[in-house]
Amino acid sequence: MPLVAAAVCPHPPLLVPEVAGAAAPELDDLRAAADAAVARLLAAGPEVLLLVGAGPGTERLGTADYGSLRPFGLDRFVRLWKVNCSGVDALPLSLTIGAWLVNRSGTELPRRAWTVAADATPAEAVELGATLVPDGDPRCALLVLGDGSACRGVKAPGYDDPRAEAYDEGVAAALAKADADALRGLDPVLSAELTVAGRAAWQVLAGAVGAAGGDWRGELGYHRAPYGVAYFVANWERV
Repeated sequence: MPLVAAAVCPHPPLLVPEVAGAAAPELDDLRAAADAAVARLLAAGPEVLLLVGAGPGTERLGTADYGSLRPFGLDRFVRLWKVNCSGVDALPLSLTIGAWLVNRSGTELPRRAWTVAADATPAEAVELGATLVPDGDPRCALLVLGDGSACRGVKAPGYDDPRAEAYDEGVAAALAKADADALRGLDPVLSAELTVAGRAAWQVLAGAVGAAGGDWRGELGYHRAPYGVAYFVANWERV
């Protein structure tokens, strides 16, 4: 099957050093882990990059579409790929940061992007993943953007929730083991209560890998919760 590799990265705007300002060094390790995950994704030899992240609805975006960092204090647009044709300001935060990571790598590979509705059911997300890479497509690599719970401590955006740590540990284990079944089983209600931004996108990954078939191995490159939000970086590759 044409899906050759996948990677998972978070999408906090503070990944962009100019947005983080003086606090940028606090996420140097996360930034380095994300860069390494994208580099490993490219090392698998794809011909096309697919980006998936949560958004207000489920749709395919244009290759020249872009996102803005203005809501985070930086007057900058981040384009998905082509710069020689018109596009619209359509990338949600997840794909804006994803495009920033890919652009940062220096690759010239073509790229496509989909949003999955943040409230998509697990079945809907898995179905999207299963149809991302049609038969006959070139070799593709999938970059999935998503954050974990935002309830890790009293200073977290979603305040403290005692269920958050166990939830995040379960996601980390699933990513480390390339356990698509565990990702499919994530509860959308609990995920919403814990302000998880990556649940639907991770289930798209599960659907894509399931449709691709074969055996996969996972490696977790980062799992911490700075600022009370859980961030994961992982790579999945064919065995």
